[in-house]
Amino acid sequence: MTKETALQLFEQKQVRSLWNEEEEKWYFSIVDVIGILSESPNPNNYWKVLKNRLKKEGSQLVTNCNQLKMVSSDGKYYKTDVADTEQLFRLIQSVPSPKAEPFKLWLAQVGSERLDEMQDPEIGIDRALQHYLQLGYSESWINQRLKSIEIRKELTDEWKSRGLKEGTQFAILTDIITKAWSEKTTKEYKILKGLKKENLRDNMTNTELILNMLAEASTKDISQAVNPKTFGESQTVAQQGGNVAKVAMIELEAKTGKKVVTSVSAKKLLDNKK
Repeated sequence: MTKETALQLFEQKQVRSLWNEEEEKWYFSIVDVIGILSESPNPNNYWKVLKNRLKKEGSQLVTNCNQLKMVSSDGKYYKTDVADTEQLFRLIQSVPSPKAEPFKLWLAQVGSERLDEMQDPEIGIDRALQHYLQLGYSESWINQRLKSIEIRKELTDEWKSRGLKEGTQFAILTDIITKAWSEKTTKEYKILKGLKKENLRDNMTNTELILNMLAEASTKDISQAVNPKTFGESQTVAQQGGNVAKVAMIELEAKTGKKVVTSVSAKKLLDNKK
């Protein structure tokens, strides 16, 4: 079952989701949805109480509820109760909320947009472009960011072709690449930039993005050249790919006298402009 992880935004609030390519449907984190609808300070507890009530009522919603691994605020993956769009429509009826109707419209839009993008990938690129423009990013940075998405997709496709597992193995390889060129794991990099749930690449400078792209593109090219057969061999390739970008970074820093990897983030630069 091929899945694609994404963070959807409803009124600037994050909803963790997974796209199931075979079923052509989204699965959403129920706790995230509950948090938005109920505005409860403890959505986990709210869902626990509601789930018990629905069980006693014999609700098929709870019976058919799936669990999928989703990333938490600590960066680790945990099994999370999820529901597809149809199940969420039924769940919304059990949570009195003024946001119910707007959320239903949002759900329908998310599903429609994804199907549109499958038919025409350029639609997804255009939406991403408009999203970044609305957030205030420069066109130069956006061009780099969109290119980085393309390169990342090529790399993950290469990993998938090697039989590597999304989630833990992808995260380990990404950490190896990142640490090889930046001397920081993904977590350490985010801490340096003062990030929590925010996307690291969305907060890299142009130069950081370029070096990260070089590292990931190099990893993909080396992998295709040497044909790693095991996860261990792919880890070696990830180190080699990251080292290519590290050499470029050292050379650049020697010429400019400035550090490439710093606490400066795109988010901070945008906030300073406002």
